[in-house]
Amino acid sequence: MELYPLKFQPLYKYRLWGGDKLKTVLKKDYNEQNIGESWEVSDVDGDETKVMNGPLKGYRLKELIGEFKGEFIGHSVYEMFNGQFPLLIKFIDSKAPLSIQVHPDNEFAKKQHNSFGKNEMWFIMENDLDAEIIMGFEKELSIVEYQAALKTTSILEFVHYEKTHKGDAFYIPAGRIHAIGAGVLLAEIQQTSDITYRIYDYDRIDKLTGEKRELHNDLAENVLDFNVCENYKTDYPTKKNKSNKLIHSPYFKTNYLLIEGEITKDYSKLDSFVIYICVENDIILTVNNIRFTLNYGETILLPASTSIVKLTSSNGGILEVFM
Repeated sequence: MELYPLKFQPLYKYRLWGGDKLKTVLKKDYNEQNIGESWEVSDVDGDETKVMNGPLKGYRLKELIGEFKGEFIGHSVYEMFNGQFPLLIKFIDSKAPLSIQVHPDNEFAKKQHNSFGKNEMWFIMENDLDAEIIMGFEKELSIVEYQAALKTTSILEFVHYEKTHKGDAFYIPAGRIHAIGAGVLLAEIQQTSDITYRIYDYDRIDKLTGEKRELHNDLAENVLDFNVCENYKTDYPTKKNKSNKLIHSPYFKTNYLLIEGEITKDYSKLDSFVIYICVENDIILTVNNIRFTLNYGETILLPASTSIVKLTSSNGGILEVFM
């Protein structure tokens, strides 16, 4: 059986802060309330997405890797990650603020949870007027000052607030305190991990459990980076019909493409799968003379064996993600 561009059936996640933009803006198909996350491509244990198009419909990532190995994810990727899929792709809609949180790095996550760590990035797709995120600390503080701040809401005085705009991009390395504010719709690219340490959650009660959500401050103190950055937002070029370097980290690489007309991408020398996330209008992919439509808010995975891709759009924007 030959590989081809794969779409996966999203997994929809209830979150107490979730809204309805995944349904109303991105046209996701679900009936539940407070859906805050759409997991587009996932190999997290118990939350594996399944192929929804073509002869491989129903296959999970583990099954695809087991059958096709390096032909599917790239030979070097297969060796580096011991046959595991390294990335988790999401869309997130925050009607209310997320908890203030932090993620562990690979070393700490392996020791504590036998898991990858969680380095990630955000790309803002839509936002309400005056919407903002929390990203890093605004001013330096000692561990003693931090612990004292946790006993009151004064922790909110130490974090950095950033107004969001469509097209903004942020890299969140493990250890950086962060939170998505109310009124933000974004794409998230991260390592395959579901480990989050909540630091502060506004004393909210989850309507499903009737209780406050668990905090993880003992664990968080082991991984927090208290350094202050001069600029938390990532600037990037936006030249049309070109892969513009967005965020290249040791854990994934992401480019931004704004397509006007038709362009051809040659991946014959790239030993990795490629994921397209459509973040502006719609595009058409042509692979081996077969056309695939990628609508705004959809994701598609190109196996590593894919060589030539033609992309056509009047003004479509995609994130190009690879290892």
